[in-house]
Amino acid sequence: MATIPPVVASGDNANLISKTENSSKTADYDAFLNLLVAQLKNQDPTNPSDPAQFLSQLASFSSVEQQIKTNEHLTALLAMGHAGEAVQLIGTTVASADGSVEGVVASVTLNNSGVIANLEDGRTVLMGEGAHILSR
Repeated sequence: MATIPPVVASGDNANLISKTENSSKTADYDAFLNLLVAQLKNQDPTNPSDPAQFLSQLASFSSVEQQIKTNEHLTALLAMGHAGEAVQLIGTTVASADGSVEGVVASVTLNNSGVIANLEDGRTVLMGEGAHILSR
């Protein structure tokens, strides 16, 4: 018997989450730039701030932004991998973690809860920890 790891957000839910998180991060980046420009405009001309310090702050913020984007791409790749594994469940016999539901998988659904196996008889099994594949 094999267990299927739960799926992190994918499909429409992942796009919604991703768009919400991206808009928040973009707002933070824009706010930082606005603050930086305001600080430059309002500095004391007789005692200017060190421009190297501003460039250093901007470079650090840009680096963090790139790391966030890389993590988002890795998350999307993992979700696609889980989707491929989920499709392979179609036609197999699965059982729920407690053994109360068992049947042949007709289709699968991906959501924030994980992979949901839709059985031929209309019942569903959440393919999380403890769920089993009985036959292929």
